[in-house]
Amino acid sequence: MTESETYQLEVIATVIGGHTEVKDDYQGEVESIIRLHDGYPLDTLQGLDEFSHVEVLWKMHRAKPQDVELHARSPRGNPTWPATGTYVHRNHRRPNQVGTSHPKLVRVEGRDVVVTGLDAVHGTPVLDLAPWFPQMGPQGDVRVPTWVDEMLADYWAPAANRPPER
Repeated sequence: MTESETYQLEVIATVIGGHTEVKDDYQGEVESIIRLHDGYPLDTLQGLDEFSHVEVLWKMHRAKPQDVELHARSPRGNPTWPATGTYVHRNHRRPNQVGTSHPKLVRVEGRDVVVTGLDAVHGTPVLDLAPWFPQMGPQGDVRVPTWVDEMLADYWAPAANRPPER
């Protein structure tokens, strides 16, 4: 692959409902629909309902190319956390502005894959959808720096736990 190679991906589905605003925290307990586009046969979802979770690859469609930052910076601008490089962050400042999520699968109804715990917003283009196989996840012990646990302490908390806005 050369440095100038690009690839085009086809949008297979769209997120319907769920979150309407991009937020850093309180992503839990919100139900969303991943609606498969009409060009795909319904049987492409056959058997998906046997799984507890899915893996979703999605485009951060509200991000702009000028949001990309290719340098080290403190996560969420918090100076108490160490400056880390672009590829240590999981946000819209990455070059391709692509997100991954592993929401819980609630049910499949026709073209609708109903999930909870999807941290994409209404209208998000979905690039790929797959069942979650634990065997394909990390092998062995997983470690992260302490700032990750601090930063994401409320990430999956329900929106009802959000402190009042000032």
